Amino acid sequence: MFLRQLSVNFIILIFGLLGLTFNRRNFLIALMCIELILLSLNLNFLIFSIYLDDFYGQIFALFILTIAAAESAIGIALIIAYFRIKNNIFTDQKITLRY
Repeated sequence: MFLRQLSVNFIILIFGLLGLTFNRRNFLIALMCIELILLSLNLNFLIFSIYLDDFYGQIFALFILTIAAAESAIGIALIIAYFRIKNNIFTDQKITLRY
């Protein structure tokens, strides 16, 4: 059971890393891939916390969850600001936010 959970966790991590490396055009997809990587990290902490019978992994997972929520809120605010200026959210144009 333990190895099955770790293998599913590893697959989630690989999907997040592959999505982050191969899809660099869209801010929103990159943000979702970062969230997948953080989800995989949280699941890893929870699995090992249960396996080792220690509650520190669960506490650390809560801290990572709050950081992920803050990162997501800031990322979505940046996406909205970029969309209001450029009317798209693709990153293939080499233009930065100036205003």
